[in-house]
Amino acid sequence: MKQEIRRLLVAASLWLVLLLMCSVDATAAVYNWSRYDLTFETPDGGFVTFNSNTRFEIQWEDMVMTVQLYSKDKGDDKKLLTENLQRKALGYNMYDLSNGKIKVKGFKKTYSIYGTMPDGSRAIIADLVSKHQNLIIEVTVNYLYGNREVVEDMVKSFAENKTKEPNRARKHQKVQTKQDADRQKEKQRQQEARPPKKEKLYDA
Repeated sequence: MKQEIRRLLVAASLWLVLLLMCSVDATAAVYNWSRYDLTFETPDGGFVTFNSNTRFEIQWEDMVMTVQLYSKDKGDDKKLLTENLQRKALGYNMYDLSNGKIKVKGFKKTYSIYGTMPDGSRAIIADLVSKHQNLIIEVTVNYLYGNREVVEDMVKSFAENKTKEPNRARKHQKVQTKQDADRQKEKQRQQEARPPKKEKLYDA
C-alpha cells in the first residue's frame, strides 16, 4: 500500500514538472531571421510594430524591444563599441548608466549598458558582435522595473545557426554601419535646425 502511494506521489510530481515545462515553452515566441540565420526568443503576446530587412520592433504592455542590424567597421574594437553605446544612451537622455556584464554564447563579444530613461523606466542596449558574419546585432529594450531577468533572457536567447548553410540572399543585402547611421542622423539634425529659406513672391 505504501509503495503504491509512493508511486502515485512520484508520478504526480513528474506530471507537475512536465506541466511546468510545457507552460514555460508555451509562453515563449521564437523568431527566425532567415536572411541572417539569426534566431531569438521573446515572451509570448508581443505585438510586432515594425519589421524590415535590418530592423525589428516588438512591444508588450510593459516592454518594448528593438533589434537593429549594423555592418562591422574594420576598426571596430572595445573602445569604439563602448563609446557608441554611451553615445546612444545619452541620445535617449538615459541616466544612472552602468556597463553590463551580460554575455551571449556563440557571439564574438557582447557589450551592454544599463540605465534609466527620463520617464523612470529602465533600459538596456546590447551590441552582439557576430563570429560568422559582418554584423553587429544591437538589441535595445525599454522595460518597467522588475522585468530585468526576462529582458536579459531575451538578449541571451540570440543565436546564429552556424550549422545551416549561409543564406545566399544576405550577400546582396547591404547593411549600414553604426558610424554611417550616426553621421546621417547628425546631417539630418543640422538640416532641420537651419532656418527655412525665404521664398520670393512675384506679382501677377
